Amino acid sequence: MHFSMSPRRLAGVAALACAAVLTPVTALAATGGPAAAASTPACTTSGLVIWLNTSGSGYAGGEDYTLNFTNLSGHACTLRGYPGVSAVSLSGRRIGHPAGWVAATPATVSLAVGATATAGLQVSDPGDFGTACFLPGPQGRAGKFPTAAGLRVYPPNQFASKVIPFPFSACYRTAPVWMYAKPVQG
Repeated sequence: MHFSMSPRRLAGVAALACAAVLTPVTALAATGGPAAAASTPACTTSGLVIWLNTSGSGYAGGEDYTLNFTNLSGHACTLRGYPGVSAVSLSGRRIGHPAGWVAATPATVSLAVGATATAGLQVSDPGDFGTACFLPGPQGRAGKFPTAAGLRVYPPNQFASKVIPFPFSACYRTAPVWMYAKPVQG
């Protein structure tokens, strides 16, 4: 026995098969399941307001601050990982070594419009490193710590940054590492 289908009937069977496969996927996406979470884009630097809570908590040898990432993009987005942070001069030039990362397991943070994620930032007192952090140069400059004009912050997995004005004593040299960032959290 030979079985054949007309092109019209073959197209109808194919359409029914596709509908049967896609119905559970679209239902899952509509309910906000994994397909919906996977479709939420990463937060971009341009859609975030980045600011520093300057009410740090001091400890012997430094200060802990909180970096804040507020989503003003107009749509939900996600952040995952560590921010890139470095001290900068008034001209925007990096001062010293960029922040290292505190060992932790990053989690994906979903941000609704207007929501804020945070990341801890530890800033060591450059005086703890002695002359390793002093400015080089002629009398009057040498033997002092530079004053940073602010922090350059790259949101996790982004290549564009924003500068947060925040004057503080910095470490001039590229060693030691004197700042440490933690991963973002909700």
